[in-house]
Amino acid sequence: MSITPLMPVYPRCGVRPVRGEHCHLIDEDGTRYLDFASGIAVNLLGHSHPGLIAAIQQQAATLMHVSNLYGSPQGERLAQRLVDATFGDTVFFTNSGAEAVECAIKTARAYHQNAGDAGDPARFEIITFHNAFHGRTMATISASNQAKMHQGFAPLLNGFKYAPFDDLEAARALIGPHTAGILVEPIQGEGGIRPASPDFMQGLRALCDEHGILLILDEVQCGVARTGKLYAYEHYGITPDIMATAKGIGGGFPLGACIATERAARGMTIGTHGSTYGGNPLAMAAGLAVMDAVANPEFLAAVADKGERLRTRLEQFIGNYPELFELVRGKGLMLGLKMRMESRPFYVHLRDNHQLLTVAAGDNTIRILPPLVIGEAEIEEFFDKLSAGAASFRLPEAA
Repeated sequence: MSITPLMPVYPRCGVRPVRGEHCHLIDEDGTRYLDFASGIAVNLLGHSHPGLIAAIQQQAATLMHVSNLYGSPQGERLAQRLVDATFGDTVFFTNSGAEAVECAIKTARAYHQNAGDAGDPARFEIITFHNAFHGRTMATISASNQAKMHQGFAPLLNGFKYAPFDDLEAARALIGPHTAGILVEPIQGEGGIRPASPDFMQGLRALCDEHGILLILDEVQCGVARTGKLYAYEHYGITPDIMATAKGIGGGFPLGACIATERAARGMTIGTHGSTYGGNPLAMAAGLAVMDAVANPEFLAAVADKGERLRTRLEQFIGNYPELFELVRGKGLMLGLKMRMESRPFYVHLRDNHQLLTVAAGDNTIRILPPLVIGEAEIEEFFDKLSAGAASFRLPEAA
């Protein structure tokens, strides 16, 4: 056979981690990497957080899985924590961010189509934005306008219209009699760490109110304390109707959630949605441990402070290499280093030559997504490696 046992859909590199220690990954050959990728914004407590480990171990020894046909004391506790900490009134637990966005899309359509005389069955379209990333399922790739994600999977699902990101008037122009809601990332992650403007987010909220449609936020990457707020919508002075969250919420354990107001969830009745593993006791234990660690003012203030210091130093640093870097953007510890050329070669250079793990993104951007528990030692190590990487990087030869 020529195909590999692992289906070859990832361009896997030579880094092969077998162990994690706080903010470092250790390869099978013993090489240590400073992890400022965090599994793409997942390992927000690092790789050996005692509270998270203890919660998973204890729950694994007690009860790992039961059907959602039964009551869920564990799920009820985590759902209540999320309801108390956010805009929402109700939660559906999933295993991933893509599933959480799928649930959000279904919730928005059901709001209009499953509501009897109060609804409007003609409303099914969702407005989304250029360069968005909402997942890899058929619905979530259809919610993106990126051709590279569509290739080989036609036909796409109907019901999505695309507007330029941060362009309120373009979104307004797409609203029609079939519009059910607007789906947006407050900070585009895969699209290049691009925060929406306050006017845009507040304008979307006003548009949804004006037209009786739902504002749906995808906070899979920017949520769970990553920006110095528990969720990024808090930076904008608005609340959504529905929100998808995942990645950091499990700290490394597969977990996602769709959070909604009671009104927005009016169509999600018995039998309309489900998940075999969603909300299993093991995932709920991980989620509760993460909330214990991050959902408090002291932790959030520390993330905001570390993010501001990291950003300030990055802005000073890029002045030394104007031929390489253009700007720094983002919020908290979700930062992007926009380059003046395609970013992937530099990301590979940092990884392979300086043992610094970052993440490449769209718009020629390097994503800097460290564990939220970094300290001064890790910040200093990061700048040592970044400086060495910039100094030793050779620009590609012009064609």
